Amino acid sequence: MIQELNMPSLKEQTVLVTGGAGFIGSNLVEVLLENKARVICLDNFETGHKKNIEPYLNSSSFTLIEGDIRDLDTCHKACKDVDFVLHEAALGSVPRSIVNPITTNDVNVNGFLNMLVAARDAKVKRFIYAASSSTYGDSEGLPKVEDVIGKPLSPYAITKYVNELYADIFNTTYGLNTIGLRYFNVFGRRQDPNGAYAAVIPLFVKQFMKYESPLINGDGSFSRDFTYIDNVLQMNLRAITTSNTAALNEVYNTAVGDRTTLLELTTSLKTYLSHYDSKISDVDIIHGPNRVGDIPHSLASIEKAQQKLDYQPTHTIEKGLEEAVAWYWKNL
Repeated sequence: MIQELNMPSLKEQTVLVTGGAGFIGSNLVEVLLENKARVICLDNFETGHKKNIEPYLNSSSFTLIEGDIRDLDTCHKACKDVDFVLHEAALGSVPRSIVNPITTNDVNVNGFLNMLVAARDAKVKRFIYAASSSTYGDSEGLPKVEDVIGKPLSPYAITKYVNELYADIFNTTYGLNTIGLRYFNVFGRRQDPNGAYAAVIPLFVKQFMKYESPLINGDGSFSRDFTYIDNVLQMNLRAITTSNTAALNEVYNTAVGDRTTLLELTTSLKTYLSHYDSKISDVDIIHGPNRVGDIPHSLASIEKAQQKLDYQPTHTIEKGLEEAVAWYWKNL
C-alpha cells in the first residue's frame, strides 16, 4: 500500500498497535508488516481475537504483549523503544456504553491517559489514535467538518471527545505529537459478526447467510458514511509517514465523504450475497424502533485530510461492500 500511494518506507521503524488483535488493529498489523516495520501488538483479547494475528506470531518482526491498557506498567513496557503508536484499543459501541458507562470510561479514558503517559515517557515520535465520528453528537450540519461539533449523545461519545482533549493537552504541555482519526462507521474483513454489540454490516451479512431477516432500527432513512477498512489503513499510514508538520496535532475525519441510508445498505448487502446464494434474495428486511443514542445522519467532509495528509480514498462503499461480502462468504 505504501508503494502504491507513494509514501516513505517504514523499514527500521517500530510501531506499537494497541488493540492489535481487533478488527482495525489486526489489519494495521498486517499492512505494517507488509511494509517492513517492526510491530508490537498490545491486546487483552477482550474484544480482539488471537486468530486475527495468528499468521504473524512466528515472525521475527512481530511481538505480542498480552496485557491491558488500564495497567500503566504494561503501557510503559509496550512503549519501550517505539517510534510510533497506533492506539486502537477501546471499548466501542454506543449501546454498550449506555449499559455499562463505568467500564467504557475506564478503558477509553483511563486507558487512553495511561497510553499517553507511557508514550510521552518513551519519547515516541508520534501518537496516532482512533477518534470517533460520535464526537459530532447532536450537531445537525452536513457534511461534518472537524472544528464544528455538537453535544455528545452517549457515554461512548463523551469518552472519545475526552481523548481528543487529552491529546491536545499532551501536545501543548509535554510536546507529544498526536494525530486523531475520527473514524466513520468502518467495515471490512475481520470485523466480528458475533456478540451483543456486533456492528451492523457483519451482523446483517451473518443473518442473511442464515436466511434470517435483519432488523433495521427505524424506517431505514438514517444514513452513515460507511468507510471501508483500506481507507482507514491509508489514513493511519499517512499519519505515520507525513512530513507535513502542519498536519500534526490535529484531528481528521476518516471517511469516504458519501452517505448511504440503512435501507440502501441492507438492500446492497442482500444483492451482493444473492450472487453467492440466490435464496438470500427472498429474505425479508424488517424494521424496529430507533435506537437510543443514535444520530440520524452522518456525512464527513474529507477536505482537511486531503489537503494536509494527501488522503486519497481508494474504496467507495460499493467497492468495499463487494470485497467485504466476498471475504465473509469465505470465512464465516
